[in-house]
Amino acid sequence: MNKIVSIVGRSNVGKSTLFNRLIGYRKSIVNYKSGVTRDRNYGFCNWNGIEFCLIDTGGYTNKSENIFEKKICEQFFFALEESDILLFLVDPSNDILGIDYDISKILLKLKKIIYLVINKIDLSKNRYNTSNFLKLGISNTYCISSINGTGTGELLDSIVSIFRKYDLNKNKKKIPRIAIVGRPNVGKSTLINTLLNKNQNIVTNISGTTRDSIDVFYKKFGIECILVDTAGIRKKKKIKENIEFYSVMRAIKSIQNSDVCLLIIDIKSGFESQDMNIFKIIENNNKGIVILINKWDFIKKNEKNLSINYEKEIKKKITPFNDVPIFFTSSFTKKNIIKSIKTAVKISFNLKLKIKTSLLNKIILPILYKNPPPSINGKYIKIKYCSQIPTYNPQFIFFTNYPNFIKETYKRFIENKIREKFNFTGIPIKILFRLK
Repeated sequence: MNKIVSIVGRSNVGKSTLFNRLIGYRKSIVNYKSGVTRDRNYGFCNWNGIEFCLIDTGGYTNKSENIFEKKICEQFFFALEESDILLFLVDPSNDILGIDYDISKILLKLKKIIYLVINKIDLSKNRYNTSNFLKLGISNTYCISSINGTGTGELLDSIVSIFRKYDLNKNKKKIPRIAIVGRPNVGKSTLINTLLNKNQNIVTNISGTTRDSIDVFYKKFGIECILVDTAGIRKKKKIKENIEFYSVMRAIKSIQNSDVCLLIIDIKSGFESQDMNIFKIIENNNKGIVILINKWDFIKKNEKNLSINYEKEIKKKITPFNDVPIFFTSSFTKKNIIKSIKTAVKISFNLKLKIKTSLLNKIILPILYKNPPPSINGKYIKIKYCSQIPTYNPQFIFFTNYPNFIKETYKRFIENKIREKFNFTGIPIKILFRLK
C-alpha cells in the first residue's frame, strides 16, 4: 500500500476546497469557475501522527471534445490507478446527475476502498437530500462541509485507521524539493512527463495550461527527490485574469519552498528579460539554481557549436552570480535531462555544507593576506578572522578593522575564492563584514 488518497468527482463539488482543508493550507486554486484544477495536485495530510499523500483531481467529464477536459479525464484515471483510497465527493445541492452515476460505476469496478463524501452540508437545505445519494451503491458514507470542516475529523479518523497498521514512523530523510520554473510554454510539464515516462501533467501548446504547482515524487536512476511543476511566470502587465495571477503567486511560493530551481529557457526565444527576473527571484530567495536551455533538438547539427557562445552570453547576463550549471536539454531526445536532475540534487546537499571555522581560516586568510583590500585615506584594512554563519544558505562573516570601507568588488573577490576552494556551484553566497 502506497498510502495515497485521491479526491474525485465532477466539476464544482468542492474537491479543491476539501483538499486545502485536509492538508491545512491553500495549495489548490479555488474558484467558482469549473475546470480550474487541471493536473493532479499532490499534498500531504498528517492526522493523529499518520501521514498520507492526498491528490486533488480535476472534475471528471465524459464525451467532451474540449482539449482540456479530455486531458483532465486522463489525469482522473491516472489518479484512480495510483490511489489506495478514493474519496468520491458529491454535491447535494442538486439531485444526482448522470455524471455521478457514471463516476460511481467506474469506481465500483476497481478493487479500491471507496468513501462517498457528501459535501456542503453547512447549507440546511442540503441536509435533507443526502439520503438520495445512497442510490450510487457506495455504503461507506460521510457527510461533511469542506468550507468549515464539519465532519472532516470523522472522515480522517476512518482513513488513518486503515493506514495505522503500516509503519509510518520510519526514519525519514530529507528529500530535496526541486522546482521547475520559467516562462509559459518553455517545456516544464513536458520535462516532468519525460522523466516519469508517462503523461503525469497536462501538456498543450496553449500557454497557461498548468495553473497549480504540482508535486511529483521521483525515484529513478539513483535519484530521489520531489519535482514541482509550476505555472509559467509572466510579467505583471501580461496577466489577464485572477486565476492566472494566483497561479503566478503559487509559482513564486514554490520557489520559496524549494531547495533548488531548474530555470527552463526556450532556445527559440533565448534568455529574455523575464528569464532574468525569474533568476533574480530564485537568487534573492537563496535557492540553488540550474539553468536548462530546453528544446535543443530544434537546433540544426551544423549550429550545435553555438552552445559555447550561448552559455557565455547567459553567464555574462547573470554576472556577478554566474557560477551556475547550464545544460542544453531536450525532452524529445532526453539529452542531459537525468544529468541536470542529478546536478540539482547534488546542489541541494551542498546547500547544507558547513565548513569548519579552522579550515575556512586556514584556506581563505592566506589568500586575503596576499591580496588585501585597498587602503582608503591612508587607513589599512585588515581582515583578521572569518566564519560561516549557521544559516540555511551559505553565509560567511569576516571580521575587520574597517568593515564600511570594503568595496563591492573585493566582496566578489572573496566570494570567488570561496567558490574556488569549496563546492558551492549553483548556490547563492552572502559575504558579510563586521567590526573586530
